Amino acid sequence: MIQVSGLTKIYSHHGRERAVLDDVSFTVPRGCKVALMGPNGAGKSTLIRLLGKVEMPTRGRIVHGMTVSWPLGFTGSFQGSLSGLDNAKFIARIYRTDYARLLTFVREFSELGDYLYAPVKTYSTGMRARLAFALSIAIEFDCYLIDEVVLVGDQRFHARCQEHLFAKRSDRALIIASHNVSWMASFCNAAILLHKGKAYWFDDVAMAAWWYMAFSVAA
Repeated sequence: MIQVSGLTKIYSHHGRERAVLDDVSFTVPRGCKVALMGPNGAGKSTLIRLLGKVEMPTRGRIVHGMTVSWPLGFTGSFQGSLSGLDNAKFIARIYRTDYARLLTFVREFSELGDYLYAPVKTYSTGMRARLAFALSIAIEFDCYLIDEVVLVGDQRFHARCQEHLFAKRSDRALIIASHNVSWMASFCNAAILLHKGKAYWFDDVAMAAWWYMAFSVAA
């Protein structure tokens, strides 16, 4: 499981501080599919990055009792001067994964062809996201972190992403941040609603969606 206790994230801007997340606590059990809801600026992507250890909290604790992916599609850790293949080799070493198997999967899934031999800094945004997404799901995690910004490319690529995440890994935990409430409701069995820095856990996704709409209308 993932246990979040007293999680606070404060950003400073022009000398002013803003708590995007303020004393947030919740627990995600193994295999749970969690819809992360909230308006723009509510902290969805921030929470995803904190859970994936891309950022560190200002206060509080996140205890990973299961393996957790980095945010799917996250490209910030790529070494731009290295090729896609070299970046894949580095990740295989970090996660002690068979490089040949990982390379076969990434080559087939990303469909980048000869671009895999080119420096990542020459990639378009979409190409970087394809490589990042392929590498993310090439590693077997107990929980996958998904931000809707990773949904790049054509509909066929979207469908393949969903097949690998929601069908082939149906036993894994997922935490999905999106504005598409109906899409999340079709996959998730729990929800976290972020509102004014606080997090509210719901075992009923439909109820979370109702409160999300109520908060949106009130705003």
